[in-house]
Amino acid sequence: MGIPTGFDPGKAHIAAQWNVGTSMVCCRVEPKGRFVYCGVQGPTIHRIALADGKNVPLTGGHDSWVFALATTPNSGTLFSGGGDGRLVAWEVGGEAPRLLRKTEAHQGWIRALAASPDGRLVASGGNDRSVRIWETATGRRLHDLTGHEGQVYSLAFEPDGKTLLSGDLLGSLRRWDVATGREAGTFDAKALHHHDASQLVEFGGVRGLATSVDGSLIAAGGLHKASNPLGAVSEPLVLVFDSRNRKLVRTLTADGITSGVVWNLGFLADGSIVAASSGTSGGFLLFWKPGTDKSHHRLALPNPVRDLHIHPDGLRIATAHHDGYLRSIRLASGNG
Repeated sequence: MGIPTGFDPGKAHIAAQWNVGTSMVCCRVEPKGRFVYCGVQGPTIHRIALADGKNVPLTGGHDSWVFALATTPNSGTLFSGGGDGRLVAWEVGGEAPRLLRKTEAHQGWIRALAASPDGRLVASGGNDRSVRIWETATGRRLHDLTGHEGQVYSLAFEPDGKTLLSGDLLGSLRRWDVATGREAGTFDAKALHHHDASQLVEFGGVRGLATSVDGSLIAAGGLHKASNPLGAVSEPLVLVFDSRNRKLVRTLTADGITSGVVWNLGFLADGSIVAASSGTSGGFLLFWKPGTDKSHHRLALPNPVRDLHIHPDGLRIATAHHDGYLRSIRLASGNG
């Protein structure tokens, strides 16, 4: 993938924003780039048109907050996962989205979803420490992937679609063979986990996962230096691994942010990594150039950010915020 014309993270700015009236939890840009789907602190999903901000609600699928979203590559099907443990499929290819199927998928919250590159599969993970793989067309459960000892926070298919990555609260990052459902290796992401004996908490975890376009690198985001977990004192951290040998190759930090967590992240067209970080230090988009360990640019956001997703044009980033706003960040001069 080439670098889009006008691409410059140093010129990142808020180009547009829309308020849905409820605190947001997650967001996903559909692969065709027309809409952003937003999960909120409630049972409704909001479909925001990037062209004009038109909001179409999707209702009737959940009885709880919506924590995770995933879309198939052809933008025809949206999957949502909630605190009710339900995996819901929506037909969204037409003008009016409609509910296709509800599946009681997990015990407790679903925290993460990922669709395979070919659109045939969707993976789910959550508080019951399990990962499950489903057929998108039928809803049939194909595999139960067991082995995590902590709540599953993040999922990502690797670009070839043959393997799936899953990360949990305890800093366990696992690779799975999609065809067999068997574990195919582990990565040491324990730096993202903190056990605090005095406060009796397990804190941190693999909060975000991303792969480079060529699949050679895997980035896992979260926090470190958690000196006071219940007081939200921690610093954002990203670990970058070589996909082939599963070795840690870079440790990415952000000087000056003493209260922050990486909630999600992604690779940009030039190989840079962008992460959404929030805490009492504020909300930021953090940017790291390839081969560097210190963030080279940060965009201060007007409200805590809970999720991000990169638009397929490579020039825009959707961010979901606690104040109920979906914001469109542009990595170039101009608007839109």
